[in-house]
Amino acid sequence: MYKVLTTIVLLISSMFTVQAASVSPYQTLETTGNNLFNRIAQQQQELAKFPDLMRTIVEEELMPHVDYKYAAFRILGKQLKKTTKEERNKFADAMRHYLVRTYATALASYTDQQVIYEPEKSFEGKRVVAVSTRIIDKDAPEIEIQFKMRRNKKTGQWKAFDMVVEGISLLESKKAELNRKIQQQGLSQVTLELASIAK
Repeated sequence: MYKVLTTIVLLISSMFTVQAASVSPYQTLETTGNNLFNRIAQQQQELAKFPDLMRTIVEEELMPHVDYKYAAFRILGKQLKKTTKEERNKFADAMRHYLVRTYATALASYTDQQVIYEPEKSFEGKRVVAVSTRIIDKDAPEIEIQFKMRRNKKTGQWKAFDMVVEGISLLESKKAELNRKIQQQGLSQVTLELASIAK
């Protein structure tokens, strides 16, 4: 009985954490980042034996706070109107799996670097906010990453849809790359390619 009550308390506290984090894009990013990096640090031994565990960590800690569908639709750009609902959903799903793989690969090199989050600023009336972070590694140059956060009209939650690393937008880079392919090969073929890469 005690274990059941403890589990319920933990679930409720985690729900309140997510709700509190959704109030501010700065809090959302910092809370998500801290949870993600703490879990990676705690599971180093398991990750050494089972590297694919990183995908599970990304799925559970990071993806609930990534607006992958909005990112996918931004990548489609003007071509979005030419697609069916089924095509859009398949592409967004493939993009989600691709992002999980990409983030898991990038995070595999995380070795307890220091992450400094930008102090909170006024975001009243804004739907998109850019939040800056700095990654400090004693053995490498400092890296600046800007996360573009978007507030959902219905839920009020803030989610990330793009990362700008040293001035280069990953979303815009992917858009330029995939738009050419979509024009040449069609959306269905590009969706299949993305899905195969993500495996």
